[in-house]
Amino acid sequence: MNEAELKDLVATIQNAKAEFQTVEVKRSKQNAPERLFDTLSSFSNQEQGGVIVFGLDEKSGFAITGVDDVQLLQKSVMEQCNQMEPPVRAVFTVTEFDGQYVVSAENPPIDIAERPCFYKGKGRLKGSYVRIGDADQPMTEYEIYSFEAYRRKLRDDVRPIERAAITSLNKTKLETYLLQLKSNKPNLAQLEDAQILELMNIVVNGQTTLAAQFLFGLYPQAYMPQLGIIAVCVPGTEIGDVDVDGSRFIDNQRIEGTIPEMLESALQFVRKNTRNRTIIDADTGKRRDRTDYPMNAVREAILNALVHRDYSIHTEGTPIQLTIYTDRMTVRNPGGLYGRLTLDQLGKVQPDTRNPVLATALEILNVTENRYSGIPTIRRELREHGLAEPEFQIVHGEFSVTFYLKGQAAVTDDRTMQILEFCRTPRTRRELAKYLGLSSVTYAIKKYILPLVDAGQLRMTHPDNPGSPQQRFVTIE
Repeated sequence: MNEAELKDLVATIQNAKAEFQTVEVKRSKQNAPERLFDTLSSFSNQEQGGVIVFGLDEKSGFAITGVDDVQLLQKSVMEQCNQMEPPVRAVFTVTEFDGQYVVSAENPPIDIAERPCFYKGKGRLKGSYVRIGDADQPMTEYEIYSFEAYRRKLRDDVRPIERAAITSLNKTKLETYLLQLKSNKPNLAQLEDAQILELMNIVVNGQTTLAAQFLFGLYPQAYMPQLGIIAVCVPGTEIGDVDVDGSRFIDNQRIEGTIPEMLESALQFVRKNTRNRTIIDADTGKRRDRTDYPMNAVREAILNALVHRDYSIHTEGTPIQLTIYTDRMTVRNPGGLYGRLTLDQLGKVQPDTRNPVLATALEILNVTENRYSGIPTIRRELREHGLAEPEFQIVHGEFSVTFYLKGQAAVTDDRTMQILEFCRTPRTRRELAKYLGLSSVTYAIKKYILPLVDAGQLRMTHPDNPGSPQQRFVTIE
């Protein structure tokens, strides 16, 4: 940062009257700066790093109060930087405003293989911080573990599961896996099956591993009850929305089993709770079916969650969440992106693999390609389906992908044609819900009727008062 950039930053702070995710302000006029360990840690542990600006007073609307002794301030900051593990190497810039000095200390990010950066006086567990908005918050034990797991290459997918002997696995599935494995790896074919199972991390010291249970287990959730999928369909655009009967869920299912079994059950849940429409080509008159969301993209999203979720003991109580709203669908799993991968790199670079044994075994079983093609497939399928770009997010250690219905081209299906025919006579909300065979009036209107109003195929008899009890819906001829 040069002097001009520092002046611009000061102006930004004063105009916004706020600190930011990457900016912390300290007054530090006459004395050496107060303890900076929390901020040094949090800035070092985020990809953007951060800047500490000295010589502004937050309590006075970020007015410039200046730094009396620039050299003393820099010395004090460096002393505190050296008390961090690993040490922080701040870069200083000094500029002047009408005879008063403002100093910045740029705090670069620490390489992810060295995180978390922490204050040695408190130790790793109590001295590690993360930046949330304009505040420094202590890292959770899980956040610290996530960095440790990457640095030490801990493999939670092959941790032994207590009480889970080889008899807890499906013998037929295990034999199929061994046959496929031997056919592709002739050297392994010369070994005894028991040796192969040890080499491939299916069995460790006589106990089956987590990977074994989620590949071949008779009932994996007997040992890990929450490692499944909670799938819900809600009658609105937010959790908590209810229909006229007070129901919070249109459908609600706990999905269990092995990864292949959970994948298939989750896909069935999506098919059940979304529309299957038929597009009629205006030129040829030919019909082709199309679901609300492209099922190949849905499959990739769910499979990615199952394969790449965090399977550590820290997340054993957290299932994957599949939520279908009236305007979108979200798949959320515990564990952010693994290793050096960032959101803007998704689908563009080869990532580190959090659960390599699971990923490799599923490739052998022809469940996944394991060629890092999942994200590009999702993007391509949504684009070809006429939908918006998927939204990827990392919030509080969870990764999510959301598909939106908006942006989709208008289509005509059998149900739509039936609704339009039914509405040649103006119909009430309850008449429409009953006709559609749905108990939830709110869901019926939001899911099937309002999209036709937006598409100009139906109209409201009281458009200025959508909630009117006298409201009717009628086909536009």
